[in-house]
Amino acid sequence: MTQILSIKSTKPEKTVNLTEAAVQKVRELIASENEAGENEAGFALRMAVRPGGCSGFSYEMYFDADVDESDIVEQFDDVRVLVDPQSAEMVRGATLDYKEGLMGAGFAIENPNVTRSCGCGNSFS
Repeated sequence: MTQILSIKSTKPEKTVNLTEAAVQKVRELIASENEAGENEAGFALRMAVRPGGCSGFSYEMYFDADVDESDIVEQFDDVRVLVDPQSAEMVRGATLDYKEGLMGAGFAIENPNVTRSCGCGNSFS
C-alpha cells in the first residue's frame, strides 16, 4: 500500500500584503512623485524594519528606485513593494492598509509577528 504524504508550509505566500485601499494610495503617491520629475523610471514602495522606537523596532516606508538583487519584490497590479531580507522575517505575513476617518488618514500595518507594541503604534517587538 502506498501512502501519499502532503506537506503544507505555514509561511505565507507573500512577504507582505496590501489591501486594495493601500494599493490605490501608494499608486497615487507614486504618480505624484513621478509627475514631479523625481524619477523617470518609477518608484517602488520600500518597507523596512529598523532598530529603534520605544518597543525595540520601528517600521520605515519610503519610495525607492534602487532594487538590490537580494530584495524581495512583491507585485500588486502596477505597484511594487521592496523588502530587504532582514526586514522580511519581521514583516512576513503583515498587511499594509490605508485608512481614512475622522481622526485622520494614514497607513496601518497589521503584523502577526508583533508580540508587543507601544502606545504610538509606530514601534514594536
